[in-house]
Amino acid sequence: MREIETIERSQLREDVTPFVPGDTVKVVIEIKETTGMGDKKTVRSRTQAFQGLVIRRQGSGARETFTVRKISFGVGVERTFPVHSPILKEITVVQEGDARRAKLYYIRKKVGKAARVRKKKLS
Repeated sequence: MREIETIERSQLREDVTPFVPGDTVKVVIEIKETTGMGDKKTVRSRTQAFQGLVIRRQGSGARETFTVRKISFGVGVERTFPVHSPILKEITVVQEGDARRAKLYYIRKKVGKAARVRKKKLS
């Protein structure tokens, strides 16, 4: 068991921004696209941003994940990211939220202004 833990510890990222459920984050990921077939196959990489509300953070160590929810063209979109994945380029906290729960699943049923999380007050 210790061997697995040492391998996982070496894969952890040091540059992870601290964030909690209720925060609005901007996640920038690198996407690799392949086009063509056979010998003419080319790999192109680009970055893509996904900005939304963190509704959950679960797991620990190298298996830790977080789920971000946003509304896109009137439809709720949720995406789960591994915290320590190499495809994540950066995680930026846009706004800190004041949530009293660890999992914000109730946000899925809310619409419009009711789906907001209060800003954290600086005191």
